[in-house]
Amino acid sequence: MNQSGSSAGSRVNVPEARGALDNMKFEIARELGINFKQGYNGDLSSRENGYVGGYMVKRLIEQAEKQMAGK
Repeated sequence: MNQSGSSAGSRVNVPEARGALDNMKFEIARELGINFKQGYNGDLSSRENGYVGGYMVKRLIEQAEKQMAGK
């Protein structure tokens, strides 16, 4: 863990993007029927958390591909 108490994997390289990423996380969790809440979500399974993270990556890749294609 780093000094802020989060793992290196959850580090945001562009701090201005943190809000948009958080919104995406909650939107995807809602779409998947996973009860994400602000703050601690340690009561969720690794599988549930992994689904949300995986779908976030999928959506970010789709957005990047669209942007590179000029859409």
